[in-house]
Amino acid sequence: MPRLSRLAVLFVIAIATSAATAQQDWPSRPVTLINPFTVGSAVDVVARLVCQQLSKNLNHQFVIENRTGASGNIGTEAAARARPDGTTFLVGSPGTMAINPWLFAKLPYDAIKDFVPVTQLVAFPQVLVVNAALPIKSFDDLIAYVKGRPGKVNYGSSGQGSTSHLVMELIKADAKLDMVHVPYRGGTPAMQALIAGEVQVAVEGLPSLPGHLKSGAVRPIGVTSATRAPTLPDVPALSESIPGFDAAAWIILFAPAGTAAAIVERLANESRRAMEDPVVRARLAEMGATIVGSSAAATAALHHRELEKFKRAVAISGARAEQ
Repeated sequence: MPRLSRLAVLFVIAIATSAATAQQDWPSRPVTLINPFTVGSAVDVVARLVCQQLSKNLNHQFVIENRTGASGNIGTEAAARARPDGTTFLVGSPGTMAINPWLFAKLPYDAIKDFVPVTQLVAFPQVLVVNAALPIKSFDDLIAYVKGRPGKVNYGSSGQGSTSHLVMELIKADAKLDMVHVPYRGGTPAMQALIAGEVQVAVEGLPSLPGHLKSGAVRPIGVTSATRAPTLPDVPALSESIPGFDAAAWIILFAPAGTAAAIVERLANESRRAMEDPVVRARLAEMGATIVGSSAAATAALHHRELEKFKRAVAISGARAEQ
C-alpha cells in the first residue's frame, strides 16, 4: 500500500477512535442545560424530568439553570457563547429559536450558526379555546361568529410576539378572520381575561389548560398540532379545517456550535432513553406532551421549517421588539 494511502487509512482510524472515545468519556463533568425561561413553566418541567432521568441513567450530574431575561435572549446567548465541550446545552423552544430571530432587529446570537440541533424532546399541542358562555362549539362556529362581527371579536395572548399571539395570527390569516389582538403579561392573565369575557378567544398550551377545561370555564374547539391530541381526542385538529396547518410548540435541545458530533449523538440517544422510562413517559403524557426523540438531522430540518413558519407569522402580525 502506498505511503499516502496508509496515512489516509490511519487518519480515518484515528478520527473514528477519537469519536468513539468522546462518546464513551462523555460526560466526565457536570452537564448544564440552560433554560432561558422561568422555573415551573411547561418547558422547565419537561427539561427537569429528562435531566433527572439522565442523571439517574448515567450516574452523573445533569442540572437545569434558569437564566432568564430579555425574552429569553440572555440565557440563549449564554448557551451560544459556552465552550463546545459537552458541558453546556440549551433548552430551546419556539420563542427563542424560531420567533426572536424575526421579532428582534438585532440579536446577540444566531439561531442557526451558533447552535447544533441535538434532538426534539417533545411536542406540545396548543389549544384554540373560547369563552364557554359563547354559542361557539366548533371552529366552523367561530368562523361564522367572527365573520358576522368583523373587527369586534377580541383574542387574548401572553404578549406581543409570543407564541400564542403568532399562532393566532396564522389561524386568522389562513381562515381569513378579522379579530383584534389584546396582549397580556403572560398566559395566566390572558386566560383570566378569557374567562371574564374581556376577550372571546385565545390560544394556550395544553399543559396550562386542564384546570380550566375541567371547570368548564373555557371550551376547546381545536388543537394546533397536525393531528388530534391523545388527551383531547374529541377536539379536532385545525388541520381538519385548514389543510396542512401545524403549529405545535416544541422543546429542542441545542448544543453550542463546534460540539463534537459524537457527543451530540450520545446526548440524543440518552435523551430518548430517558424519555422511555415508564415514570417519565406517564408524567409527560399527563402534561399532554408527545414524545419525539428525533435524530439531529431530523431536528435540524424541523428547526428550519419552524423558522420559516414564524418568519411568516411575524410578518403577518407586524410585531416588533427592541433589544
